[in-house]
Amino acid sequence: MLLLLSGNRNYTITELAEKYETSERTIHRYISTFKDVGFVFKQENGHYRIATMDKDFRKLSDLLHFSDEEAYLLTKAIHAVSDNNIVKANLEKKLYSLYNFDRVVDAVIKGKNSDNIHKLLKAMKEKKQVLLRSYRSANSNIERDRLVEPFDFATNYIAVWAFEPESRKNKLFKTARIESVEVLDKPSEYADNHKKQTADAFRISSTKQIPVSLLLSMRAFSLLIEEFPLAEPLCTKLPDNQWQFDAQVCNFDGVGRFILGLMDEVKVLAPKGLKEYVDKKIQNRIG
Repeated sequence: MLLLLSGNRNYTITELAEKYETSERTIHRYISTFKDVGFVFKQENGHYRIATMDKDFRKLSDLLHFSDEEAYLLTKAIHAVSDNNIVKANLEKKLYSLYNFDRVVDAVIKGKNSDNIHKLLKAMKEKKQVLLRSYRSANSNIERDRLVEPFDFATNYIAVWAFEPESRKNKLFKTARIESVEVLDKPSEYADNHKKQTADAFRISSTKQIPVSLLLSMRAFSLLIEEFPLAEPLCTKLPDNQWQFDAQVCNFDGVGRFILGLMDEVKVLAPKGLKEYVDKKIQNRIG
C-alpha cells in the first residue's frame, strides 16, 4: 500500500479497502501509521496519495528503483560477504524483491504518464496489441497513431520496447510522447519477433554489435569504471598497471567520447574503424 500511494494516482479509502480486501477502518489505521513515521499525505475530495516525506527521507522512487549499474554495484558488494552469513541471505531477498515489476511501477512513473504506463503493462501481461494515440515522433516530426505490440520497458519507464508490424521492427517509444494508449482486443501476432536492443557499457542501444579493444592506463581504468560500472567485468588486468578493455559496443559514439577525453591514457587496439573514427574527430576539432 505504501508503494501504491507513493505513486502519482489518488485513491479513496473505499478503493483501498476493496483492493486490499480489508475494512475502511484498517485503511485509516495504516494511513495514520504512515503519517506517524514521516509521510505527508495529499488529500483531495476524499482521495489520498503520499505527497512528500519528512526531510530525512529520500524520494521513495530513489529508494525503490535500481538502474542496471546500481544493481551491479549492489550485487558485487553483497557477494563480497561470506556465503554463510544469514544477514547476506536476508539482504539478497529484500533487494531482489524490489525488482517485482508491479510493486515499483507506481513509485517511479510520472503522473501524466500513469494511465498510459498501466495500460501498457496490462497489454504486456495479456499479450495484446495497442494503439499509441497521437505519438509524436522526433525523427519524422509527425504525430500519428502507431499500432504496436509492447513487451518491455526501459529504465524508469521513460520508454517502452514494442514491435511495430508496419515497419516489422522492434522500436523504443518514449512514453512522454504518447497522448494516450488504447489496448485492443487483439492478441499479439509477432511474439517470436519481440526483442529489445542491447545496451552497451556506455549506455548506447542498438541492434549492432561491434567488438572493440582498448589498452588503458590505471587512471583511465579507474575513470572508466567510475563513470560506467558495467565496464568493470569487461576489463582484464595486465602488467605495469595497465588494463585491457574488450567488449561489444553498439556504435563508436559512447566509447569514442571516452577515448577523446583521455587521449594520453587510452590506446585503441581494435578495430581499425574506431581508430579512424577517433582520428576524424580530432581532425574536426583542429580544423
